[in-house]
Amino acid sequence: MAGQQPATAMVIVNGDDIHHDLISASLVYQQLGIEAGFVTRRAMGTNRFVEPRPETADADVYLFYTAGGQFTTEQQEALADAVRGGKGYVAVHGANIMGFDAADRPLFELLGNRYLSHGPGHHEGRHTIEIVGGHPIADGLADFELFDEYYEFELADDDIQVIAQRRRADGVVIPVMYAREAGRGRVVYLALGHDMRSWGEPPVRELVRRALRWAAGSEKLA
Repeated sequence: MAGQQPATAMVIVNGDDIHHDLISASLVYQQLGIEAGFVTRRAMGTNRFVEPRPETADADVYLFYTAGGQFTTEQQEALADAVRGGKGYVAVHGANIMGFDAADRPLFELLGNRYLSHGPGHHEGRHTIEIVGGHPIADGLADFELFDEYYEFELADDDIQVIAQRRRADGVVIPVMYAREAGRGRVVYLALGHDMRSWGEPPVRELVRRALRWAAGSEKLA
């Protein structure tokens, strides 16, 4: 977070609130951005990255909590260019829901995954999150339990560093948080975060705060 001005974050929501409470999420993640030390504003919609206004262009890190909605290929490419140019990008939960055609390829390649399903069995439940060491975001954190929605996804490539994971009933290990670099920028994906049952958990809140700081280039995460 270089420079004399305070670091800034933008929480972006998009889509509809039939399955995900975008309005409440925007407030929760704005507060987490503030707690992480950012001047944080909320924003609606993804039609903001081509010829961006100052409030978008000047943000150090973007946090996406989206549930579908329009996100054109041109806008995806503009976001990818901004991140590869040095911006941070933190995508939470349904921000990985996208199509399987070429129109969503820029976002898929930037984020590194796209949603496939909830997996076998129930779509949500109480489960253990295992912290995987080796990344600064994970330093000093311990495993924890929470009630949340299960997500499984297709990875674009193996260029990720897993920070947290869960184990299905059949023993298959599923990542729930990872980090990756994109040019001069940094990307974090967190699959957790369906609703307040997850947002209110202190370990989840700490993971989000650390993700924002790391993605923005801060060396002090805790």
